[in-house]
Amino acid sequence: MEKLSSRERVARALSHRQPDRVPVDFGNSSWTGIHARAVEALRDLYGLPQRPIKVWEPYQFLGEVDDDLLDAMGVDTVRFQSPGTSFGFRNENWKEFKTWWGQTVLVSEHFLTAPHPDNGLVIFPEGDTTAPPSGHMPMGSYFFDTIIRQEPFDADNPRLADNLEEFSPIADDDLRFLAAEAKRLADSARAPIAGFGGTALGDIFAVPAPWMKRPRGIRDIGEWYMSLVTRPDFVERIFDYQLEVGIENLTRVHQAVGDVPLTVQLCGADFGTQESQFCSLATFKKLWAPRYKKLNAWVHEHTNWKTMKHSCGSVRVFIDQFIDCGFDVLNPVQISAKDMDPKALKRDFGDRIAFWGGGIDTQRTLPYGTPAQVREEALRLLDIFAPGGGYVFNTVHNVMANIPVANLAALIAAVKEFNGVR
Repeated sequence: MEKLSSRERVARALSHRQPDRVPVDFGNSSWTGIHARAVEALRDLYGLPQRPIKVWEPYQFLGEVDDDLLDAMGVDTVRFQSPGTSFGFRNENWKEFKTWWGQTVLVSEHFLTAPHPDNGLVIFPEGDTTAPPSGHMPMGSYFFDTIIRQEPFDADNPRLADNLEEFSPIADDDLRFLAAEAKRLADSARAPIAGFGGTALGDIFAVPAPWMKRPRGIRDIGEWYMSLVTRPDFVERIFDYQLEVGIENLTRVHQAVGDVPLTVQLCGADFGTQESQFCSLATFKKLWAPRYKKLNAWVHEHTNWKTMKHSCGSVRVFIDQFIDCGFDVLNPVQISAKDMDPKALKRDFGDRIAFWGGGIDTQRTLPYGTPAQVREEALRLLDIFAPGGGYVFNTVHNVMANIPVANLAALIAAVKEFNGVR
């Protein structure tokens, strides 16, 4: 088979055709990213010039992976940036920041922290230190946890408007930013992957709204999950409004960026736990399925984007529904969760939905295994997922801070070995 460009390779795989080799993604989204500490270790591993790593996603402390490192790792994707961050501020006017573990990184000028009363640091939404902090990085942690800031509300008659305030038309300056990104990446040989936000129906990351200064309404995750049972009509009205605004915004985004992004993550709502699910199949069919169908239908009618559904955990019971709703890609393929056997997933769904991830168990093997065990597992999973296309290699979710660099080296070498790349 002729050698393909990275973009062609990813496109062929997502169309369930065998590419010349398995396409690879490392570090190019908030669901396939690499912690800034690991980025620094990888640069050292490959003998690349050391410089402070840009923390482009402060919530998970994900680091920018520059072209020289993408080349060294054999990566086929590139990040299509959005203008904002999880804490509601833009990445701009970079400044140095010294972490508790001793790494000097670059962060946005709006990345403002203060000591936590007990330990660690807090961070402020929109970089506004007069607002209640929305994130907490405890000492010993390598990322921020959301601070729940739910105000008292009428549990019997919650105000719908309070849970709609974050859904609004996309700003013109954000569209200009995205248009500039599209122009920058239009001729990229790598496949741009994007997530424009605004369509994350019920994502438990989004419910507490860490980017908002003073969110109102139902913002506690436990209360939100209870609402799926006790207030389903209320949730449906939120989803309907979000869907309407989301499609309007995607219309304007597509006018700005065209078909430069190859794949777009539409929703990151997690439906699986390690052993079970967050909701029943009946609840999914009532609350999510009709809206997912409309969302995917719009994208497939008006764009050439492939749509990605991100969901961690044990989600085999939902995969037929994901397919029926029109999703093209499933990520992160948490092979360590119950009923997520790779062979069964490939056999039962591999010709109808592409798998993006599942390349190594990031809960056990990658952090705690030996390099030999990492190599063996990665090769075994590639043997399972690669045949016939429909697969992009990535770890199960992000590469965390303390992964042994020898294990990362073994993982990347195993993928190159499988692909016959020196």
